[in-house]
Amino acid sequence: MNSQTTDLTRKLPIGVQTFEKIRKEDYLYVDKSALVWQMANTGTVYFLSRPRRFGKSLLLSTFESYFQGRKDLFEGLAIENMEKDWNTHPVLHLDLNAEKYESVERLVLMLEQHLILWEDTWGKDEREITLSSRFTGVIRRAYEKTGRGVVVLIDEYDKPLLQTMFNEPLAEEYRNTLKAFYAVLKSSDRYLRFVLLTGVTKFAHVSIFSDLNQLNDISMDTQYSDVCGITEEELIATFSPEIERMGKRHNLSSNETVTYMKAQYDGYHFSKNSSGMFNPFSVLNSFSKQEFGNYWFQTGTPTFLVELLKRSNYDLRELIDGVETSPNAFTQYRVEADNPIPVFYQSGYLTIKKYDEEFGLYTLGFPNNEVRYAFLDFLLPYYTKITEDETSFNITRFVRELRAGQVDAFIERLRSFFADIPYELNDRTERHYQVVFYLVFTLLGQFTEAEVRSARGRADAVVKTKDHIYVFEFKLNGTAEEALRQIDEKGYLIPYLVDGREVVKVGVQFDAESRNIGEYLVD
Repeated sequence: MNSQTTDLTRKLPIGVQTFEKIRKEDYLYVDKSALVWQMANTGTVYFLSRPRRFGKSLLLSTFESYFQGRKDLFEGLAIENMEKDWNTHPVLHLDLNAEKYESVERLVLMLEQHLILWEDTWGKDEREITLSSRFTGVIRRAYEKTGRGVVVLIDEYDKPLLQTMFNEPLAEEYRNTLKAFYAVLKSSDRYLRFVLLTGVTKFAHVSIFSDLNQLNDISMDTQYSDVCGITEEELIATFSPEIERMGKRHNLSSNETVTYMKAQYDGYHFSKNSSGMFNPFSVLNSFSKQEFGNYWFQTGTPTFLVELLKRSNYDLRELIDGVETSPNAFTQYRVEADNPIPVFYQSGYLTIKKYDEEFGLYTLGFPNNEVRYAFLDFLLPYYTKITEDETSFNITRFVRELRAGQVDAFIERLRSFFADIPYELNDRTERHYQVVFYLVFTLLGQFTEAEVRSARGRADAVVKTKDHIYVFEFKLNGTAEEALRQIDEKGYLIPYLVDGREVVKVGVQFDAESRNIGEYLVD
């Protein structure tokens, strides 16, 4: 890794996905070459699932340089002392990421473009007419002409499927096309030296891979959990000057800067015992702009996930609090099922937070603050009449009003979030009310110490500011007086009486007829 210089000329590889360019043009590089060598020399056919912008394309490019025998590009890296031969192999690199797949013809055209380039190098047989027969022919001729096993690298194999998530007829056509194409990897096994397919979604339950039983899915293997992304040790070792510079910008020590970045960008776990991984795209952009922004989230609005939530009628509060599930429930790929969890996990919006060894159950949750708050902020307009532009503004005003002790203003603003609940949700008013309530108070946690009840024996919400502790109790079928009385009778104030801050009780009635906040009392 390049870390000799400490001035502002150090180059951050933002958007650079070509290993050769990173090495030749002296960009900073987090050394993953030891894992590259390990994969290349202990197996043949791999599959790896990781969220978008997590380094999959760079990993494939690194393998491409390695199998092209580019020893010069690996000088100074861990692999330099591991590889002795540096043999050259023919490499077929298929990238499905750069196309918008609106029809089967677009998918076929993309595959044909790659086949033509490969045939220009390795020759073509006019008797080969179908995509699969041409692919088979290219692999065979490449092997015969070089005498070395062929390397096949496929980037974002599932891009066409993700773009047709809610168009089942078109998705079925894509599956049939890709299944025939990828099946070549099974029949051509004798000619292959190494195969790596990457994507966002898992392949286990996708019919296009039903013939590829030799695929080794390493997506949840502990030994490869850090093959993409950045560990805390790698962050400090590679980017110490950037950490120091960021700290000075925000009046933080280097340790405090790392702690803040961990909360903002760390927290991805890809196996039950793995270390937390930083999102590389967010880390690089944060260092470049010297701000703790939501960079990964901004690169792809999760509209399809919101649509999935709506179609599945999934209780959003379970996502916020953390979902306990078996591994099959979040590693399958069945968009049609009434369960959005697999796609949320595979897309990077949920990750492994805990593992129960005794029962074999995983707890999934938001990986970090960037994903948690940016996603909920994006989601709120879908549950209220508040526009996307107004959401952050209103949450900020909520916090300021509570800090100033202006409970009346806070309640009035909260009323606007419950206004005009759609009539079609009439039979689910309670669920809808609870979800909006959860969203608002969870988003307050960006700026205050806020928690929403997820177990019995606690108030509905508690918000702590510098001078106040607010204890909220909401009654859907009751009165504001009953809400205040429950706070006292259940002892919700007891944990905060010795805190020293002013404790404020807020009892609120939710009026089912108007579908909004009705009477409220402050004590």
